[in-house]
Amino acid sequence: MRGRGIPDNLIHCLLAALLTIKRLSFGLRQMICSGIVRKVRLVMDNLNTHNIASLYEAFEPREAKRLAERLEIHYTPKHGSWLNMAEIELSVLKGQCLDRRIPEMEAMRTHVAAWVKARNRSTKKIVWQFKTSDARIKLHHLYPKI
Repeated sequence: MRGRGIPDNLIHCLLAALLTIKRLSFGLRQMICSGIVRKVRLVMDNLNTHNIASLYEAFEPREAKRLAERLEIHYTPKHGSWLNMAEIELSVLKGQCLDRRIPEMEAMRTHVAAWVKARNRSTKKIVWQFKTSDARIKLHHLYPKI
């Protein structure tokens, strides 16, 4: 992930995950109605609010159905290490870029874009200290008996 850089669309999706589900629903509608995209691909964790039903809470059924048809949702694995990498990147983003009030959305986009560019140039790597052998001991209930 780090060697190739963080795609801008991934950062925007990760930022969307920080929003409430209702705000996310309205943001998705705005993106879909803009006409810029035909299909929105979302990568979401398995949180109980991260599903199509949330659209029905935010909109009338006809509108929710119309929006749902334009979404392609991919759920992350519950125990996926790449999700940890995304959470680490969000934490760094928050600490280095979003640690102050940014009053305008356009200013935030500019700050985040500059941060992504600098972060990708720095090619920081995540050093995993939790080895497979440690995982087999600590998370023995998740591993099959061999």
